[in-house]
Amino acid sequence: MHNVVCIKQVPDSAQIRVHPVTNTIMRQGVPTIINPYDLFALEAALELRDKFGGEITVVTMGPPSAEDSLRKALTFGAERAVLLTDRCFAGADTLATTYALATAIRKIGKDYGQPDLIFTGKQTIDGDTAQVGPGIAKRLQVMQLTYVVKIGALDLTARTIEAERRSEGGVQVLRTRLPCLITMLEATNQIRRGAMADALRAARAPIVKWSAQDAGVEDISKCGLKGSPTVVKRVFAPSARADKATLVEPSEEPAQALIDTIFKHQPKLEADLAALAGNV
Repeated sequence: MHNVVCIKQVPDSAQIRVHPVTNTIMRQGVPTIINPYDLFALEAALELRDKFGGEITVVTMGPPSAEDSLRKALTFGAERAVLLTDRCFAGADTLATTYALATAIRKIGKDYGQPDLIFTGKQTIDGDTAQVGPGIAKRLQVMQLTYVVKIGALDLTARTIEAERRSEGGVQVLRTRLPCLITMLEATNQIRRGAMADALRAARAPIVKWSAQDAGVEDISKCGLKGSPTVVKRVFAPSARADKATLVEPSEEPAQALIDTIFKHQPKLEADLAALAGNV
């Protein structure tokens, strides 16, 4: 069984700053991490590998520094890491990103065996579009299961998989055929602590590095800024709120008296709760 996991190196959202003049995100000097949603996808792939055997290939598109995130993924137990890096990929939106990643996954299939499952996180914390996973599935013409919370029955002989996905109306249980792309929802599992053997292996393991030509990209105009119709007009930090928190001292008052005190300080809260109750 061969699983491919797509990850992304992103800025640590707790330390992102916005330039006061250009209104663009300041990435210089900001620590980078593996997109947290992608760790749920990686753990799901690892659990299936532990149960059914096989191997895991982790792939990312990014600058040479993204190698650090790939090595981190290897410490968790992935067997192989592929870095898709080329200047022509710079500035890619989700359309251009899915084109490059789908091309790389096709080459991974030719070089290391066709993937049975492709995993991505629900979304990334820097883009929040949730478009890359479905976009890859569309380009590869494979079935997709999005917002998956649990993987159920997997039959490698019949080439079928069953999974639970969260929807607005509850939880859906779906069955589809392999190969399939799965986007994992957050809090569905917890990434394992890597074994010492995997950590030592990750430190010296070769990272497969592909340029656009190496990956087999046929049309450079579909990559990077040239292939990105999305235009970001402005990025800005939210303005600071003028309201200050009010400390309500604990007391022996009955519950209703305490609620009245809270509503006195937050009159809008009372109106919002009344409107919410009316819609239930």
